Amino acid sequence: MNPRIDHVVIAADSLEQGAAWCAATFGVRPAGGGKHPLMGTHNQVMDISSENFPGCYLEVIAIDPDAPPPGRVRWFGLDRPELREAIRDSPRLVHAVARTHKIETLCQDLAKLALHPGELLTAQRETPYGLLKWRITVRDDGRLECAGALPSLIEWHGEHPCAHLPPTPLSLRHLVLRGIPLQAADMLRLPSVDNDPTDGTIPPDAVQQSPLTATLASPRGPVVLDGWHIRG
Repeated sequence: MNPRIDHVVIAADSLEQGAAWCAATFGVRPAGGGKHPLMGTHNQVMDISSENFPGCYLEVIAIDPDAPPPGRVRWFGLDRPELREAIRDSPRLVHAVARTHKIETLCQDLAKLALHPGELLTAQRETPYGLLKWRITVRDDGRLECAGALPSLIEWHGEHPCAHLPPTPLSLRHLVLRGIPLQAADMLRLPSVDNDPTDGTIPPDAVQQSPLTATLASPRGPVVLDGWHIRG
């Protein structure tokens, strides 16, 4: 089974800010979510599944002010000062995560292309329906490969979050990933995702081009989100 887009990640300064942004942007508020003890973060989520992106959700994630420091770099670049500054004004699309049942194999194959999505970490969070468990790639330095365009990889153990999320009028229609090397894009074969692959470099006249763009259908009409450009 090829990888599928599992969820898109919206970084927020707080969950309250993120929920208000969702309501203003989409006309829909997230419903589920919980705490991540491993990372000192918490989230709110909502189903954005569509025909091209089945079993997909949107995650609003923020540093949990009530959690102790995790003793390591948090996922999705949440500790980076430039992102912290950016999301004080507004939440930002920062990343996409792809699910697979062959996570070790994909990590090894990407490493052969000098791409390192991260170490495999085991994480979990409590829900009203039981404990969600998964493995996910997270780099120790907090970086995201290909400026954030290369998805992190996740492997769920047990139920998927969408199994208990209520349906919403919000759905992911299109996702563009830019700057993924051709061999990696071919290896991942993410269905219904338009890769704009290069050799991994960004040409000078495209420095400001977003590494990923998501288009969603919403009660407020089509919404296009450009990802935050992560440099370095």
